[in-house]
Amino acid sequence: MYKPEHNNAVLEARHVTKVFEVAGGRELYANNDINLALFKGQTLGIAGESGCGKSTLAKILVQLDKPTNGEILFKGQNLAKLNGIRLHQYRRHIQMVFQDPIAAFNPKMKIKHIICEPLLNYGIIRRGEIKREAIRLLEMVELPGEFAERHPHGMSGGQRQRVGIARALALGPEVLICDEATSALDVSVQKNIIELLIRLQKEKNIAIAFICHDISLVRSISHQVAIMYLGNVVELLPGKMLGSTMVHPYTQALLDSIFSIDMDFSKKLDCIDSEASSLLNAQNGCPFQGRCKHYMDICKHEMPVLKEVSENHKIACHLY
Repeated sequence: MYKPEHNNAVLEARHVTKVFEVAGGRELYANNDINLALFKGQTLGIAGESGCGKSTLAKILVQLDKPTNGEILFKGQNLAKLNGIRLHQYRRHIQMVFQDPIAAFNPKMKIKHIICEPLLNYGIIRRGEIKREAIRLLEMVELPGEFAERHPHGMSGGQRQRVGIARALALGPEVLICDEATSALDVSVQKNIIELLIRLQKEKNIAIAFICHDISLVRSISHQVAIMYLGNVVELLPGKMLGSTMVHPYTQALLDSIFSIDMDFSKKLDCIDSEASSLLNAQNGCPFQGRCKHYMDICKHEMPVLKEVSENHKIACHLY
């Protein structure tokens, strides 16, 4: 059962805003006043179109980037204010699985060195223990220990992603950030990786942020789902409610875009007209106003705030 926000959260984003300065003195709001919480043993799914700010938020959560405003709280400690050795010590508790493991790995390093590099960096093991520890971690993600002597190019995409998960979990983190960790994989391989993440979460009681543009995949794994649009969270609801109780027009449009082998192909697909506007072309009012069929005059002038419409369900929309 999903826990309410700010109740023993292991990691929180509070009023996180990220602004990039671009040519011409303009500002790009990649994240705008984001408030989210992660809990042990639970998964927060973050979904939305490409360019909505999901990956920027992921980098801020893991402290690969700093927010322009707001706090990233790990058990009450604001990581956004830390630097140097203090931040280094906290980083072991929050690890990340990247979309493209080939880009994240040194192609000249053997798998055993890739997996154990974090352990060496924190002085947890000695060099003579690398192979033994690599075999243990490979077996944890259901790969044979003999893969320790391979290089990344000698493995399949799914196997490399398992290595990425093993490396991320090597330090025993309390939070795992998965940024599009399955989007480059075949559907059958995606299923295996999802099942692996679910098993490891249960065994280790870790909090997971699962960031993905595939809303059906997000729904299948998440205890709670945050829907993002142009840097804003427009809806926040329990994963089991997604598809039955969603109310934001953008969430409805995302779900209507899912193809199924059981769908009625004689019916017209209900899709969103036009492309999402650029984050550079920020409008007053609701960020979804230009594509919403329920557009009202108030949407043009007033930004809707995220407010609770039922238990653990929040929405930013003037309709509600």
